[in-house]
Amino acid sequence: GAEHPIVRTMNDIVAVFKAMGYSVAEGPEIESDYYNFESLNFPPNHPARDMQDTIFLAGQEHKPACDRLLLRTHTSPVQIRTMEKQKPPVRVVIPGRVYRNDAPDATHSPMFHQVEGLAVDTNITFCDLKGSLDHAMKSLFGSSVKTRFRPSFFPFTEPSAEVLISCIFCGGSGYQGGARCPNCKASGWIELLGA
Repeated sequence: GAEHPIVRTMNDIVAVFKAMGYSVAEGPEIESDYYNFESLNFPPNHPARDMQDTIFLAGQEHKPACDRLLLRTHTSPVQIRTMEKQKPPVRVVIPGRVYRNDAPDATHSPMFHQVEGLAVDTNITFCDLKGSLDHAMKSLFGSSVKTRFRPSFFPFTEPSAEVLISCIFCGGSGYQGGARCPNCKASGWIELLGA
């Protein structure tokens, strides 16, 4: 037998961050609304809390909203659990399965894997984030890959950015064999993560 490609990829990502001094944290896949949404500043009427986006466990209508259980929609609740247990400095990488009420297609799945990182310390800046992610992308995709940070909005981080890498299929040109690159839609960039 051999490692499943997803397991191998997760292990490769975790190894990059462990080499930068991060430890690994894990948490439950069945999570409370409090840890999954409320503690991360998702307001009560946020669309992610709707039944069409989140898989809630049945038979919990009698519970207060913050106590209702669901399949976690991201690994971010582990960040909260880590900060409750550990005083700064904190540097953790959080791999795991997450669940969303999505119909399967080429870019969506009701279950997928995610890796998050969290660094809390004094004198950490956005430059540290950019440097860490640039190093990780080069470690994973090769030293010639370029990174781009595009402003974005996530309810639990400020400032927020989407992180893109130069397309590894067309070399960032947007064209492959004289035709538009289907992987980056001829943009030369592939979005990989939010930060």
